[in-house]
Amino acid sequence: MNNPINDVPADQADDSFLRMCLFFNANRLSRAVTKMAEEEFAQTGLSPMYGYLIRIVNGTPGITQKLLAEKLYITPSTLTRFIDKLETKKLVERKVQGKTVLVYPTEKGLVLEPQIRAASKQFKAKYEELLGQAAAALLSVELEKTSSLLEEQ
Repeated sequence: MNNPINDVPADQADDSFLRMCLFFNANRLSRAVTKMAEEEFAQTGLSPMYGYLIRIVNGTPGITQKLLAEKLYITPSTLTRFIDKLETKKLVERKVQGKTVLVYPTEKGLVLEPQIRAASKQFKAKYEELLGQAAAALLSVELEKTSSLLEEQ
């Protein structure tokens, strides 16, 4: 069947625009990185995001929910859902101080720290092996800069 727009057979349609599309490539990268991270974090029983959240809370007991959301680049409502789930698992606890909500680690959350760090280290080693250390570091720096620039819009 032909493509009515330019009379090119559908199986030969020019899709090269996808290789230069930031939206497509960012999503493709996100899916690949997420899959790899989930495989490494499976041993913890947590998703990578939960693991990183616990790691931050363990390192900064009493961190505000606002600051935690900023550090993880997620919305406050998303963070609230994450903390709800981690509280249910008894991995973190919230304490209200006036209008501020502080997040603290629990003993159970602290005990998971070595496993979370190991999963994080294994994840980094895996992508560095595939990309090379220098390329992985450069990609992280460039993604951070690009994200910051795009978030300003």
